[in-house]
Amino acid sequence: MMQITVDGVKHTVEEGTTLEAVAREYGVCENGEIVLAYQNRHLCELFKPVMANANITFVSTADKIGIETYRRSMILMMMKAFRDVLKRDGATGRIRVLFSLSKGLYCELASHQVTLSQELLQKVSDRMQELVDADVPIEKHTYNAHDLVKRFSKQGRKDKVQLFRYRRASNANAYLLEDFEDYYYGFMVPSTGYLKYFALYAYEDGFVLQMPARKNPLVVPEFKPQNKLFQVLKQSDDWGVMLNVDTVGGLNDVIAAGEIGDLMLVQEALQEKKIAEIAEAIKQQDKKFVLIAGPSSSGKTSFSHRLSIQLRALGMHPHPIALDNYFVDRKYTPKDAEGNLDFECIEALDVKQFNEDMLHLLQGEEVRMPTFNFLIGEREYRGDSLQLHENDVLVIEGIHGLNPEVSKQLPDESKFKIYISALTQLNVDEHNRIATTDGRLIRRIVRDARTRGHNAQKTIGMWDSVRRGEEKNIFPFQEEADAMFNSALIYELSVIKPYVEPLLFAIPKDAPEYQEAKRLLKFLDYFLAVGSESIPNNSILREFVGGSCFPV
Repeated sequence: MMQITVDGVKHTVEEGTTLEAVAREYGVCENGEIVLAYQNRHLCELFKPVMANANITFVSTADKIGIETYRRSMILMMMKAFRDVLKRDGATGRIRVLFSLSKGLYCELASHQVTLSQELLQKVSDRMQELVDADVPIEKHTYNAHDLVKRFSKQGRKDKVQLFRYRRASNANAYLLEDFEDYYYGFMVPSTGYLKYFALYAYEDGFVLQMPARKNPLVVPEFKPQNKLFQVLKQSDDWGVMLNVDTVGGLNDVIAAGEIGDLMLVQEALQEKKIAEIAEAIKQQDKKFVLIAGPSSSGKTSFSHRLSIQLRALGMHPHPIALDNYFVDRKYTPKDAEGNLDFECIEALDVKQFNEDMLHLLQGEEVRMPTFNFLIGEREYRGDSLQLHENDVLVIEGIHGLNPEVSKQLPDESKFKIYISALTQLNVDEHNRIATTDGRLIRRIVRDARTRGHNAQKTIGMWDSVRRGEEKNIFPFQEEADAMFNSALIYELSVIKPYVEPLLFAIPKDAPEYQEAKRLLKFLDYFLAVGSESIPNNSILREFVGGSCFPV
């Protein structure tokens, strides 16, 4: 027998007891289900045995790491179910997990022998439920990396072989579910009995694996099609396939071949073409107000400058306006539930004054324009004024730009709304996707360190609050946009890697943010690094790594 401490309470257990058994006996979780554990501050999977005198804290699906573990494990079970169903029908196929959509994951089936249908999805769903009911163990096996590559090569898993070609680690883990083996970046649940909540929906040319979100981890949310977001994500994936760079291994191949300079130019050209198309639409529709919104670190500032250049090329005269200049004085800023100033709520803006100024401009009047002084927390008037003439257009940028409440007094026919986000089009391999939020967080860590003097620990510590603000103030309005723009660049994580790694390594091991830093460092280890010298000075990436020709 040995002593352990679970959430501050001492218990006696037999030697060899697993964390899973301790979780079932002593774990308490009100909002989700326990899927991982911290043992003496080390994150562990539940099949691990407990250590003598260990301090144990459990992680549930109500936690960020926990819900990611659940969703990752669900992909493994879905892959196994698809394989079993296809094999039963005498067919084979390949599943690509592409991107997040409506709280789920959009996937596609490639098969010459079977067509994706609702009937096929029902068979797969039934097989998944069988696996849940059988509570099949998910086994973790450690291999010599060379041996694992040989195993995947025999299975025809080219994406895995390509990925591991550039791995420095001598060993690697694979997960086995009955007879199906796969590689996943991150921890897994102990067995399929944990994976109770899921649904499959046919959508466009593929399907969506719908799963719970952290906010309500025991309920599968309703599938709500996001058609505009889907189109921009699918276009980005098509770009990656066209360039033969849809996985990290593909990107590393380009870097190793010395062809990254050409890839940079092609990717930048594709983005510039899209910006030019948006500018053409604004001119053709004779819009006066261009409203730009997007989540943190989307590159809104650089995008607005590049859009303005394209508008000028069409004979228009753009005038940039930052919604931040319409902040209410700091003493009137609302506070959040924790008593902190809430700069991300719509009440932090003087919506009334903004609408009055915009209406006066629309009527051809001259208007004094404000500037917000962030040092003293007050709006100031420094003699700047503006009056609209023929071919003039206002390019307005801010997190609330798409919220109808912000521009409610302006005529809808005068508005052109643009949603921008860094929607990662690159995946680790066919089954391991790169979360869009990871790309944006890495961008923000680098920019905060360079321009705001914030260390990585502070940026990571603030990220949950930033994400909550985005969920409330930005994402609900994205489908109302007239155009969407993906600011992510296929090559950017290889360029940003040397900038962000030292910042992540600086986070102390006893800090609450250490586990997230460790996860990001492991993730970045997949990428070969690239210098930033060849990045054009008007690239959106320059907003984060420095050297932009725009005032950012």
